[in-house]
Amino acid sequence: MKVTGFSFIRNAIKFDYPVVEAIQSVLPLCDNFVVAVGNSEDETLELIQNISPKIKIVETVWDDSLREGGRVLAIETDKAFQAIDADTDWCFYIQGDEVMHEKYLDVVKNAMKKHKDDSRVDGLLFNYLHFYGSYDYVGSASNWYPHEIRVVRNNKNIFSYRDAQGFRKDDNQKLNVKAIDAYIYHYGWVKDPRAMQRKQESFHKLWHNDEWLDKNVAKAEVFDYSHIDALEKFQGSHPQVMLERIAKLNWKFDHDISMNRISLKERFKQLVKKLFGITIGYKNYQLI
Repeated sequence: MKVTGFSFIRNAIKFDYPVVEAIQSVLPLCDNFVVAVGNSEDETLELIQNISPKIKIVETVWDDSLREGGRVLAIETDKAFQAIDADTDWCFYIQGDEVMHEKYLDVVKNAMKKHKDDSRVDGLLFNYLHFYGSYDYVGSASNWYPHEIRVVRNNKNIFSYRDAQGFRKDDNQKLNVKAIDAYIYHYGWVKDPRAMQRKQESFHKLWHNDEWLDKNVAKAEVFDYSHIDALEKFQGSHPQVMLERIAKLNWKFDHDISMNRISLKERFKQLVKKLFGITIGYKNYQLI
C-alpha cells in the first residue's frame, strides 16, 4: 500500500500557519508528500523545503481574481492532488492549519489497509475539533463542521469542492466514505491576534468584493476574539508536534462558558445528537 500526502499553502509565515506541524503529523503514514506552494510574500517556500526529503513541491501562482466562494483554494488543492503519482493507493489531505494527533496514526493506517481493495469506498471521514481563541477552548455550536473527508482514493475523477473543505467526484457526486474514529485538530482560529487580523483582512478577499469587505471586516490592529457564541474547555492532549508552538503562546484568551449564547434551534440539534447520535445539517459525503 502506497500513501501520498498532499496540501497547499501560501504566506504561511505571514499568517502564522502551523503548516510544518500539519505535514509532520501525517508524514509517518506517507511514502511521499506533495505540497502546492503558492507565490508568497515571505519565506514559505524555504520553510516547506526544509521539512523532509519526502516532500515534492509544486510551485504555483494563485489567481487572486477568483473572489467568489474561496474557489482558488480548491484549485490549489487540485494542483497538488493531480501531481500525485499513479501508483499511489490512498491520498492523505491535510490543510495548513490542521493537525492529526499521533494517537490516531494506527487507526488511519488500519482503515486504509482494510478498505484498500474495496472500490466502493472513495475516502475516509474524520471527526473534527475546532480550537478557538487559545489552545484551551473548542467550538461547541453546530456551525463548526463536525466531520470531513481527509483521505481519498487516488482517483483523478475526484476533485476539491467549493472552498476546499471537502471533495466530490465525476458529475459533482458526493464521495462514498467510511467514518473512522480519528480526529483532525483544526487550529485556524488560534493565532496571535495580530496575525489573525491580517488573515481575516486577506482571506475574506477570496470570498467577497471590496464593498462587502468595507462593511463587514473591521479595520483594526488585532482581532477581537470575544465575538463567539459557544465554546467548551478542551480536556484532552494536543499532538506532540504542536507542543513547542503551544509553549510559545504569547497572548491570553479566556471565555466564561456559563455565558455561552445557545439558541433554541441549537439546543434542539444538540439534544438530537446526544440522544440519537444524529448530526443535523449539511453533509458533503455519503456514508456507506
